[in-house]
Order: sequence, then structure tokens, then C-alpha cells
Amino acid sequence: RGAAPAARRSGRGARPGAGAQLSSAADDPPSGCGPVSVFERMKARWGVGFWGLIAVLTAFSLAGLTTLRLKGPVVAYILPETAPGWVQWTVYLVVMLPIYQVLLLGYGTLLGQFGFFWGKLKAVGRLVSGRPVGASG
Repeated sequence: RGAAPAARRSGRGARPGAGAQLSSAADDPPSGCGPVSVFERMKARWGVGFWGLIAVLTAFSLAGLTTLRLKGPVVAYILPETAPGWVQWTVYLVVMLPIYQVLLLGYGTLLGQFGFFWGKLKAVGRLVSGRPVGASG
């Protein structure tokens, strides 16, 4: 049992070609890795500060949890319980995805990140409509 992790790290017993990647990743981790660098990368990518990042992540969490809580009652209101699974999933996607976007915008607004989420919502709208995501508007 103790030899298995060493064998995985050194590449022995692994699939061909994977040993070098596993060995270098385990023996020499890149500088600046860890939770702090993940937060720094998200802050830089999204253009927000520390508290803005916390607000954005909180809004994503609240919108996701609220969507999960609403899924059952909303789908049950629209469809009978005997509806096939694929119909339930189709209704879930068609009905709940817009609700998720509205919840995300609402929670983002309450947490002071309206501009961030409005930009994301416009990008999703462009993606759905088939226009290039980089287009202005």
C-alpha cells in the first residue's frame, strides 16, 4: 500500500507518457500555487477586489442554492408527476435557467455587483442569440 503513491508519482505502473507529468508536478510544484493564487487569478480575471470577489462568489452560491430549492415546486407546478424524465429535464432547463439568471442578477445587485452580473447576463444573451460574445451593446 505504501509503494502505490510512490509508483504513481514516479510513473511506474502508470499509463505510458503520463509518468513525466506526474513526476514533475509532484516533485516541483509551480511557485505561487495554492488558495491565495486562485483568488488572485479570479480577482484579476473578473476585475474585482477582495470584497467584490467575496460578493460575486456569494451571489453565485445563493443563486445556485435558490434554484435548487425552487426546482421541485416549479417543475411540479408545470408538469404532472407522471411526465417522462426527459420532459422534466427539458422543462427544467427551459424554465429554470432564465430564473437562475434573474436570481443571479438580483443577488448580485443586493451584494453591490450589478455591473459585473449585468455584463455576464448580456454575454449569455449574446451567446444564446448567436451574436459574437465580444460584440458591444
